[in-house]
Amino acid sequence: MWFASHARDLPWRRTLDPYAIWVSEIMLQQTQVKTVIPYFERWLRELPDVTTLAAAPANRLHKLWEGLGYYTRVRNLQKAAQIVVTQHDARFPTGFDAILALPGIGRYTAGAVSSIAFNQPRPIVDGNVVRVLARLFAVRGDPKDKTVAEQFWWRAATLVEAASRIKLVPLADGSPLQLAGNCSALNQSLMELGATVCTPVNPRCGECPVRSLCTAQSTNQVAHFPQLGKRAATTRRRFVAFVVRRARKVLIRQRPVGVVNAQLWEFPNVEVALKEAAPAVAAARDLGLKVDDIRPLGTVRHSITRYRISLECFRAEAAGRVPRAAGSWTPVNQLTDLAFTAAHQKLLKRAGLGPA
Repeated sequence: MWFASHARDLPWRRTLDPYAIWVSEIMLQQTQVKTVIPYFERWLRELPDVTTLAAAPANRLHKLWEGLGYYTRVRNLQKAAQIVVTQHDARFPTGFDAILALPGIGRYTAGAVSSIAFNQPRPIVDGNVVRVLARLFAVRGDPKDKTVAEQFWWRAATLVEAASRIKLVPLADGSPLQLAGNCSALNQSLMELGATVCTPVNPRCGECPVRSLCTAQSTNQVAHFPQLGKRAATTRRRFVAFVVRRARKVLIRQRPVGVVNAQLWEFPNVEVALKEAAPAVAAARDLGLKVDDIRPLGTVRHSITRYRISLECFRAEAAGRVPRAAGSWTPVNQLTDLAFTAAHQKLLKRAGLGPA
């Protein structure tokens, strides 16, 4: 079996615990495997089951998640854990529909947990699987189109259902990877194939275990699949942030509920015009801050969806009363206990306030 001998040794593949598999799948959404590994291992040490997750304080969750981004994911994790505790007697549900009903879980995640943890014939379709199936069957059309997307789900369902009917002799070492079952192996094989062999650029077709069945390979059209649509145009945005000190305290604020990075912490900042010639002056005015001894700390560049953001950073001293909307004074030695947005984590380090 190709997967058993070629799969990467990843920590979530060493268990059949549906809780651990679920956490890994949520963390892996829009995040690279190498980034997720240390987060996953730390999470399981700190919150080893749904009961501890359900009861964890919000600030602890955000700190454990700090740097992974898309923080709605972690809040939905806790909401789902609380439902499992109250409605399922703290036992992760085994049924696909019950899993799908949990907050933050969609068709893909429910299928992944169902097939990997419980060996149920449920399909999964993510970017890696789309690429493999698009090339294998020469599926035409943009995968984001609803009709085309359903073709991928249908093909994935056909394959995993066929796998469930094949009787294979299990490998003997007793590892979760090898005892997971045919449905788990099929789905994980598709994902692994897309991640390591059938890659977007320079695919290693010579190493592919299904190359003799691949329509794109046989017709020399591998580079033409999948037929992705045009990306949305990017938009530039410019922000200015201040690290304002007063004795051994610094001015920070918590982002409100209902916005991107809700409940995380940041330095007072405001968006300014792209062509603003005096950004620090304009930002201080808009924030209602009276500051002096302004010194530049550099620019942090980052992206959120289609936005390309530059965050111009300044160190300053408070010269008067600080409006409540700008933030609250927080002791410097408490900053490392709080979860900051990714860009403002970098600003913490630039200002010499965060871990090296």
